[in-house]
Amino acid sequence: MKKIFAIAWKDTLNRFMDKSELLFFLILPIVFTLALSGAGGGQSDKKISLLVVDQDNSSFSNELVSELKKSESVDVKAVSLEEAQSQFDAKKAPIWLTIPAGFERSLLSDMEGPLELHKLPRNTDADAVEQGTINSAISTISRALAVARNSRAEAEAIRPFASVEDRQSYFTASLTAAQQAFKAAPQRVNITHPPETEQTSFNMASQASTGQLVTWVFIPLLGISGLFAWERQFHTLQRLITTPTRKATFLLGTVFGQLSAAIVQMLILIGFGVFVLKLNWGNSLPGLALMLLSFGLAAAALGTAMGTFVKTAKQAGNLSIALGMAMALLGGAWWPSEMFPQTVRTVMKVLPTTWAMQGFNDLALRGKGLVDVLPTAGVLLGFAVVFFGIGVLRFRYE
Repeated sequence: MKKIFAIAWKDTLNRFMDKSELLFFLILPIVFTLALSGAGGGQSDKKISLLVVDQDNSSFSNELVSELKKSESVDVKAVSLEEAQSQFDAKKAPIWLTIPAGFERSLLSDMEGPLELHKLPRNTDADAVEQGTINSAISTISRALAVARNSRAEAEAIRPFASVEDRQSYFTASLTAAQQAFKAAPQRVNITHPPETEQTSFNMASQASTGQLVTWVFIPLLGISGLFAWERQFHTLQRLITTPTRKATFLLGTVFGQLSAAIVQMLILIGFGVFVLKLNWGNSLPGLALMLLSFGLAAAALGTAMGTFVKTAKQAGNLSIALGMAMALLGGAWWPSEMFPQTVRTVMKVLPTTWAMQGFNDLALRGKGLVDVLPTAGVLLGFAVVFFGIGVLRFRYE
């Protein structure tokens, strides 16, 4: 065991002797995670702020505000005129609606209710709120008015009203009847959602966190091939023949050292996601531990197998980056694999990165546990057995 620890410590010191190694170990993973997540943490459903100043305080203005609040994408904030002006000037909200005094009186007098709308120029959020939410709410509260006006016009065409009071009384009765009819109308479209656990919906920040972990841990573990190439290139492996160090001891020491560093790296990146981005990395510590270990072993095994084919350390470094990036990309680490055609998704199951992303997303995005990720971890461990087998069979000191 002392020899294994000594080899592992030696390789770790050699790896981090070059300060640029921190670029792959910590800096790039964090930078890309922040960039791809939008630095938005778990808040993937942020609403657009709509400031509303109600100066009429009538039944119609209250109904309009209630309709606006039914929107799932808009956060309606009732504020004073001064506060609305202040927040709008500070660009804390892209759109501001004022319901002036006399709004209800204008509607009941067959006039258009005057509304004041302020929008930030060239702001797509403000345009979306105006066209989707505000116009829809106005249309909803205007339905009963339109029915009452049409009813009054038809009644007046059949027989004129005896007085202005009779005309207004008929309109008021028609308006009340229409409002009650719309309220009692059956719901024609029922929207249902499947039961969800705490975090089962897609979250771009979680996708970025899991994907960048897979990418930037996978590449250095493939770099194990460079360690073997370097040892052969400078003939240090040949010197091991003269010592009582077995091939298995050397391989275990090299793999153990790099795997230990990878696990530390993965824990740091998970901690960054949890404490900085406020992400939920799942509720199963055993499941997460199993996935970290099985993914690390599969990647380290592939690096070991590669080390028996490459000739120089430079060649191994270039191949590790190119192959690692390509396999991470095709495995769904940079964007969801669901965006690929079904044929591509099927073919990419030959990659360990595909299974790693499936397991990590099962934990972080779908709320699954240890039992659910056992098959995925089993596949990764299968990769590890195959690649380690190739590496051991092909390992040479020269």
